[in-house]
Amino acid sequence: MAENTEPARTTRTTPRARAGQVGGTATADRPTLPAPTSRGAQRTQTAPTPQEARQDGAPHRKVAVVTGAGSGIGRAVAHALIAAHWTVVLAGRRAQALAETSRLAGPLDSGGPAVLTVPTDVTRPEEVDALFATARERFGRVDLLFNNAGTFGPAAALEELAYDDWRAVVDVNLTGSFLCAQAAFRAMKSQEPQGGRIINNGSVSAHAPRPHSVAYTATKHAMTGLTKSLSLDGRPYGIACGQIDIGNAATEMTGRMQTGILQANGQLAVEPVMDAADVARTVVHMAELPLTANVQFATVMATNMPYIGRG
Repeated sequence: MAENTEPARTTRTTPRARAGQVGGTATADRPTLPAPTSRGAQRTQTAPTPQEARQDGAPHRKVAVVTGAGSGIGRAVAHALIAAHWTVVLAGRRAQALAETSRLAGPLDSGGPAVLTVPTDVTRPEEVDALFATARERFGRVDLLFNNAGTFGPAAALEELAYDDWRAVVDVNLTGSFLCAQAAFRAMKSQEPQGGRIINNGSVSAHAPRPHSVAYTATKHAMTGLTKSLSLDGRPYGIACGQIDIGNAATEMTGRMQTGILQANGQLAVEPVMDAADVARTVVHMAELPLTANVQFATVMATNMPYIGRG
């Protein structure tokens, strides 16, 4: 039932904001320079470069930031947005995985959407600041955040879950989502024209838990509270926020669904899965609504998975 995201990592790295693929062409790293951050610390960012103009002189395409874009649902959503002619900033911990997401998007026309990779650890405020500063410096604004990065963590009985494992899940799923939402909110509030959309990746675990998933389930319930607060606080600024709750998308993270996973009755059972592209199409639909309309909550799940009537 988990959304697809990258595994938690304990190694910390210094902030990075590197240029990746723009208009289908790999670009070299640009020089870095210190810049102030709203969090009161120095960070590293890329030096700004001019935005590419559309060949037909039309306005710039809408700009999306997708976290957890190196695999799974993040990759599928990034590709669907690119196909829908969005410019997409790919964020995730693993530079090589982001480059692969960019490569798999295929060649892009010079007058079409652009793709930029920015390796980012969403648990580090300075890296999140660098991510959104780079997006705005490169493309001028942020119209969409798909707040997708997360981890399931180890499956463990409640009394055996280690504190460090609990913190790792909370840091990525909840704190990381908050940091990205906060940075996106600041960008959307200050840009002209004002406004934008945040789509949080929840889970059917925001409604019903699996056995031995206390950290993941708690953070996904918290994601619902984050979504509601963002929706309320964003009203005066044209910032819409919705949540997509996903059940059993076929990705690396849900491989065990197809080999047998623990059920509420204590038995192991194989569960049906669905194509991640079906999730991606739903996200694109939510993203392309006018800001006067919002899908507040949506559930997309494998039709026959044991969710309705679980337990």
